[in-house]
Amino acid sequence: MLLFIGQIMLLFSIYIFSVRLLGKSAIAQLTAHDFGAIFFLAYLLFGSLEVDGVTQGLVGVLVVILLYLVISKLTLINKLNKYLAGESTYLIKNGKVMKRNLKRSRFTLSELLSSIRTAGYFDLSDVDFALLEPNGEISILPKRDKGFLTPSHLNISVEDRGLPIIVIMEGIIQHQHLDLIDQDDDWLKDQLQKLGYEDISNIFLATVKSKDLTLEVYLEN
Repeated sequence: MLLFIGQIMLLFSIYIFSVRLLGKSAIAQLTAHDFGAIFFLAYLLFGSLEVDGVTQGLVGVLVVILLYLVISKLTLINKLNKYLAGESTYLIKNGKVMKRNLKRSRFTLSELLSSIRTAGYFDLSDVDFALLEPNGEISILPKRDKGFLTPSHLNISVEDRGLPIIVIMEGIIQHQHLDLIDQDDDWLKDQLQKLGYEDISNIFLATVKSKDLTLEVYLEN
């Protein structure tokens, strides 16, 4: 059994190290060759492990969970985090594409441009910074004069009505959600009657804003 546990720990560690070597783009993009590499790594490593019965299977599951928890705890240590989880990498800095970082990250220019377009920017010159995060996602900061206009830019105050809480879904009252806003069925039915809704079964969705308790109703088509 100890040999079996040791094999799991070794193979799991090799797998994590191998995926890290594939780079952040493999995790984020998952193209055909990225998916194939990750899949075959798992198949070749763990397929070679023989599990003899349910007991070893359960032990294996516990060992993997413990290894995962240990690695997760270690990533909280700043000195180890960059080795286990990786660091953010500048792909665009001060409006300039970092070609060396693109190559190091095995991230193509076309993938970078695609990510920028997905964020809503179709011109490379609109972007001031782009960082490849440890999870493979790209964070984009546009130039100050190219960012999306928001009410704060126009000094317009916007009322915060709170989070929409689902109180009816497909004709069924969500009692646990009513508790979140300190209301009950009678209050909900009273609000529905004020809006002219008598039959709850015809209501596809109803939400209540958590702050001003505004009710919004959506009927079945």
